[in-house]
Amino acid sequence: MKKLFCIVAGEPNSINSEIISKAWKKFNNKKNLFVIGNYQLLKQQLNKFGHTIPLSKIDSIEEIKNNISLNVLNIPLKFKSPFNIGDIESRNYVLKSLDVAHNLASRKKIKGFVNAPINKSIFNKKFLGVTEYLANKNKVGGKEVMMIYNKKLSVVPVTTHLEVKNVTNKINAKLITNKVLTLNIFYFKLFKKKPRIAILGLNPHNSENRLDSIENNIILPTVKKLWKLGINIKGPFPADTIFNNQKKINFNIIVGMYHDQVLAAFKALYGYDAINITLGLNYLRISPDHGVAKDIIGLNKANPQSLISAINFLNKN
Repeated sequence: MKKLFCIVAGEPNSINSEIISKAWKKFNNKKNLFVIGNYQLLKQQLNKFGHTIPLSKIDSIEEIKNNISLNVLNIPLKFKSPFNIGDIESRNYVLKSLDVAHNLASRKKIKGFVNAPINKSIFNKKFLGVTEYLANKNKVGGKEVMMIYNKKLSVVPVTTHLEVKNVTNKINAKLITNKVLTLNIFYFKLFKKKPRIAILGLNPHNSENRLDSIENNIILPTVKKLWKLGINIKGPFPADTIFNNQKKINFNIIVGMYHDQVLAAFKALYGYDAINITLGLNYLRISPDHGVAKDIIGLNKANPQSLISAINFLNKN
């Protein structure tokens, strides 16, 4: 069972069925991959879209026997229309699917999972997203790291899906330290090398190096302490020039203070050629680096590249 891994079908009102179908067709190691989701929903959506692939309904992973069809570990879901699932039903379905994947991975029945895109509104503000939800289940809250990975460069936000107005009050030495320590440990586990880390300031031009700035009072002293611990980290660098100079200064990872500070430039550079890896958990959890794309459901326009990259990464690790 250790070679098994799965895709959590994720948000039912989405492009997920389409990209799962497209990704499965291109994946060679089909015998080790299955889906956690609702069998009938997936079947009806794929039939409507014209993405006909063979499906097999299973009630436990012990029933996985072949690679001729895509095995679907069935999660109950009541629906009348496969394209208009109610908010409550959707929320319960997605959380149940994630919980099943978490339990299987925690018990080492699977080596990890890829979750297809999920609408973050299901968490009702209790958690900012899947990263924080799974960190809580793994009892590592505050130490988890969201790393957006491309083989050329990765980025990490210290705060994730947090409103900008709340970022400043969250930035402190403990949070930065916890995130960088997790990043350093788990990057080495995945890639067998210590990462070269650049960390950014929070404000434009690093607050012009004012003595009373958060860059001088919090970020710089924290960087110096982390360096003394043997971590290859430098900064803080101004955020507006770091991506232009990345090749010259040769870092593996850029750590920013908030989500869009690093994600906006990263996505402009790499588009769909990226995956979201949660570091700090007891297993590998990966997701495509894009959303549910409700505006193109059923149009056969969804790009499966990020999901394919996530599946291939998990298959190799």
